[in-house]
Amino acid sequence: MSAIPYSEDVLPDSVTLIPLPDVAEQLGMVVTRVHQLLRDHQIIAVRRDGVVGVPKEFFDSAGAIAKHLTGLITVMRDGKYTDEEILQWVYTEDDTLPGRPIDALHGPLAREVIRRAAADPF
Repeated sequence: MSAIPYSEDVLPDSVTLIPLPDVAEQLGMVVTRVHQLLRDHQIIAVRRDGVVGVPKEFFDSAGAIAKHLTGLITVMRDGKYTDEEILQWVYTEDDTLPGRPIDALHGPLAREVIRRAAADPF
């Protein structure tokens, strides 16, 4: 089995990361299944201070993976964006949303975020 995929930490220090074992517990699965979610590009993890974790905003209020997150990642990866570029884009303020795409992904503007990502996020 291959190594656990993770990105360089390009996130602001204010972004809370959930360690992979805690993600597994939150999702009600074994940690190796979380590793598979990472390999399948359904979520993205970063390594910070030696710990691999997933941004807290990737989950909804019930603790599940945010409904539109996987679709957003797929659209952007299909557009040849790296995981680091995806992370930078979703955490960059956009006054026309308003706010960050990651925040808009949790509300009625989720489809607009995906549309913009497909059009050309950068």
